[in-house]
Amino acid sequence: MTERTTCCIAGGGPAGAVLGLLLARAGVEVTVLEKHGDFLRDFRGDTIHPSTLDVLDELGLGDRFERMPHRKVPGLNLVTDDGSAAVFDLSVLRVRHPYIAMVPQWDFLNLITEEAARHPTFRLLMNAEATGLLREGDRVTGVRYRDAGGVERQIRAALTVAADGRHSTLRRAAGLRPKELGAPMDVAWFRLPRHDSDRDDSFLRLGTGRMMPAINRADYWQFAYLVPKGRYAQVEAAGAEALRRSVAELLPFLEDRVAGLDLADVRVLDVRIDRLRRWHRPGLLCIGDAAHAMSPVGGVGINLAIQDAVATANLLTEALLRGEVTEKDLAAVQRRRQWPAIAVQGFQLAAQRLVVAPTLQGSPSPVLRLLARRGSAQRKRTGPVPRLMARLIGYGPRPEHVRVPARSARTDNTPAQAVPSARKAVATNETSEEMTH
Repeated sequence: MTERTTCCIAGGGPAGAVLGLLLARAGVEVTVLEKHGDFLRDFRGDTIHPSTLDVLDELGLGDRFERMPHRKVPGLNLVTDDGSAAVFDLSVLRVRHPYIAMVPQWDFLNLITEEAARHPTFRLLMNAEATGLLREGDRVTGVRYRDAGGVERQIRAALTVAADGRHSTLRRAAGLRPKELGAPMDVAWFRLPRHDSDRDDSFLRLGTGRMMPAINRADYWQFAYLVPKGRYAQVEAAGAEALRRSVAELLPFLEDRVAGLDLADVRVLDVRIDRLRRWHRPGLLCIGDAAHAMSPVGGVGINLAIQDAVATANLLTEALLRGEVTEKDLAAVQRRRQWPAIAVQGFQLAAQRLVVAPTLQGSPSPVLRLLARRGSAQRKRTGPVPRLMARLIGYGPRPEHVRVPARSARTDNTPAQAVPSARKAVATNETSEEMTH
């Protein structure tokens, strides 16, 4: 059973959802495939940086985002046994949004897809897992996918976009292999209750051989317990009690609540940094993590992926409206977005080499010693280096802005909150079956 669209996007994460919205509002027929039945997955990228907040403003979604429950985080502090210092502070930037907004990714994706659903050329298929590519000669002409009932279907498209993450099925099907750049750690994510008497900031806690970012989520703490690469099995073998002791030693104020920490509640991220040498094949483009997997250092991955989506829409909309996307068009996207990805990954690799690896090996990091000395000296953090760090974290090397005007009329004047939630699927596979007859 074959369907047709102009652009088929595999992956309903931040990159795929934002690209779907941008293309639909410009009048391009677009179908987004999301393999899950909802967006409810914990410990995904919840850090919405100033670059993305500016994009939301440009899309007219800033006010609606502001009304969503979220927490504004201006920076990150370093906490050691000897004191604390600022790692970065976005409040030094003279911008509209000098902070990171912490919001569950499912709420962000619902906002984007509900807005996209108000455009008649947008279609979101939930429970639709991309399984392979359609080809004519050496050109990709669409996607094979499996619906919730296990039925194999096809969508033919002028352009297929692989936004299906760091383990991209479509990237593999196209024979595109990323270059692995390495990571010294994996991350064990978990949460613990937060009390009103706890400290109010988000911070990075360092101890001998241990490192744990702590994110203040208002009513709970979200922790990222770093372990040497491939060694989480040792944490599991040591048992939950050993992990509880380690966490309480790092942060004694948690001693009264670590008993609630169970290994079954821990989610482990296999950290990797990689990137493709070539992001495209005829008829196929990879963006976001499918093109360049990022380390969690700096929390920039989701925002870099969204910048890819904005650049893709800016560069390809006119070609998609004509129904003809050339290799030259796809290469232009890679040229624009490749060097920002390389620059951010270079920063992350340096942080891993100079900070993360020495800390996990039990050696003091010279970078952190310098930060601690600056903090203890209470020097003002408004010089060029702190501003450069804030700019890099907040915006990245090349922030993108929405250049393509909205051309498609909304389907009606229904307020956004009345649009069916994307958790329940804006379009189901049943409706897609009807459209094929």
